[in-house]
Amino acid sequence: MEIFIVYWVVAVLLFVVGVILIIIKAINDQPVKPGLRLLIASVIMLVIGAGACAVILSNLNIGH
Repeated sequence: MEIFIVYWVVAVLLFVVGVILIIIKAINDQPVKPGLRLLIASVIMLVIGAGACAVILSNLNIGH
């Protein structure tokens, strides 16, 4: 269970760092490609994590 919490914290951290990196690089007229890579990685982690949670929750038999 703790691994899921760590996974979501890492996904949110990647997203926040990516947004901050894009903002800083855009202000300084530098390439924003590293920030975009972090955002893409966080979105992929979000999709995979949400799918894993859906599979786990679909296998629970609550009330039956």
